[in-house]
Amino acid sequence: MDKIFFILYSVIISLIYAIALPFLFYFSKKRIKYRDSIPARFFLKNNPPLKPNGIWFHSCSFGEARAIYPLLDELPNELLRLSSTTQTGYEAIIKKQPNQSRYLPFEPLLFSWLKSQKVLVVMEAEFWYLLFALAKKRGAKTLLINARMSDRSFHKYQRLSWLYKMIFAYIDEVYAQSEVDRDRLEILGAKNIKVIGNIKLGYIPKATKQLSKPKALLICGASTHEGEEELILDAFVKLKKQEPTARLVIVPRHPERFKKVSIMVSQIASTNHYSWHNYSVNEAFNSDIVVADILGELVNIYAISDIVILGGAFVPMGGHNAAEVAQFGCKIISGKYYFNQRDIFSMIEGITIVTRENLAKQLQQYTLLKPSKIIHRTNIKSILESIKREL
Repeated sequence: MDKIFFILYSVIISLIYAIALPFLFYFSKKRIKYRDSIPARFFLKNNPPLKPNGIWFHSCSFGEARAIYPLLDELPNELLRLSSTTQTGYEAIIKKQPNQSRYLPFEPLLFSWLKSQKVLVVMEAEFWYLLFALAKKRGAKTLLINARMSDRSFHKYQRLSWLYKMIFAYIDEVYAQSEVDRDRLEILGAKNIKVIGNIKLGYIPKATKQLSKPKALLICGASTHEGEEELILDAFVKLKKQEPTARLVIVPRHPERFKKVSIMVSQIASTNHYSWHNYSVNEAFNSDIVVADILGELVNIYAISDIVILGGAFVPMGGHNAAEVAQFGCKIISGKYYFNQRDIFSMIEGITIVTRENLAKQLQQYTLLKPSKIIHRTNIKSILESIKREL
């Protein structure tokens, strides 16, 4: 059955790849976001195979890539092989291993691209069947770490439980974020599951430089998505009537939205007679509103913020890592859609959850908010021990 499924899956995914090629070529030319990732992932442009016989870590997003840093720091650098599927994730991994960092090719291309490795370590929910199957068949021990299964994702995955049983057949060990995640992963076919918590609490990025804090209430709208900037700006306008000196920093989650958010802020500033500027032009916080339109500064901004409105949870995106904020004791306001971060949220005191409709009111009552505090850290020792046994 496994052999038949392997062949059928490979044929079907190869047909999908062939049909999609013209569209992929079009998007690679038209969208800056995909200008590097699509040619690398789907055409292998400037994307040679990783060296064999190493420890291969695969992650997707910038946050996931940063979360594996403490694991990488404990392993021989010459054995590290890193891959990602997104531009921001790639930018994070290449800082740790400039010579052996790659975009992960689309599955049919893995037949010729994937070389034998000692260990494959995959972050969270990157369930690529051929990635695990080929790595395992070519001699790698396979680990899924920081595994999670949100309420919404679990119901979707259950509909394809037959596929995930096939995937988990090639995963040797699973390190889950919570007991709930373990139970759900077992239903989908996972085995050898250990619950260790969210590894994003094992390593929390520190500030890389000291910014100058303005002598005013500083609010940070962090990692915002479509539909959240308007909400935060509206709440800020109402707060300004109460606190005229208050200032706001908006940090969009995705670089391709920097321009759109800047235009939005410009219009709000003009209507309300506020000053504003882009952080890439001026790194001071001397305007009413600042749009942080560069990557890598968010933790530095957290360090000087009084209140952080954490994005990704006022729209159903799943939320973002509150631990990066809580290390500085900031007051945190989040929406209710933090389903991808529930384990991290449970390890932090002082997060205020509000609805979209109540954000402005809660912000105006900011003196009642409690400072945040991390009450538990994750131990990554068991993952490291498993990897080192293969060296």
